[in-house]
Amino acid sequence: MTSPPPASSGYWYGTDDAAGPGPVQVLEALRAYRAAETAMRRRTKDSMGMGEKDVLALRYLLEAHRAGTPMSPRDLAARLGISSASTTTLLDRLTRTGHVARRPHPTDRRALVIVATAEADCEVRTTLGRMHERMLATARALDPDQAATVTAFLHAMADAVGTVDIVEALEDSGDAGDPQSLESPEDPGAVRGADAAERPGAPAAAGA
Repeated sequence: MTSPPPASSGYWYGTDDAAGPGPVQVLEALRAYRAAETAMRRRTKDSMGMGEKDVLALRYLLEAHRAGTPMSPRDLAARLGISSASTTTLLDRLTRTGHVARRPHPTDRRALVIVATAEADCEVRTTLGRMHERMLATARALDPDQAATVTAFLHAMADAVGTVDIVEALEDSGDAGDPQSLESPEDPGAVRGADAAERPGAPAAAGA
């Protein structure tokens, strides 16, 4: 009977030989969380019958409402990273479905603000409320020292990811100029598939 092959870390820098949980195991757990969150977002938009940008727009609008900060179409476009024309199309769509409304700006009579409707707030709470309660309960289970460690780690990881220079990294590894070096070892062809989907006449990606 042959023994199963050792599990791969899935990361380019190899495995961690240290006994017990080590850096690679931490990153594996972080990646597992990201995968679970991505799946959750997919289920949410499917359940609400919306695209990802639509769900994000509702999130930003509800956050702005709780903070008491008016949000203009330009503000929303900047948060979503899309053009003014795309924002107008998105808002028209969400207005037709009763999720958002355009209102006069409280201090500038020439401007409009965008607000999420009470119906949209209720729908989001119904769809995500229990999951948010479970997430909060998990975070509350941490003692203050654990919470401080996790918070510092996640902020440091955000900084690490935010400062990656992919060209510099490829040059250091000797893979600069090789498009295949951008492909994940676990998903060969992912970059080529993404490029193909952007070409005119290419079939739409599944689930888009």
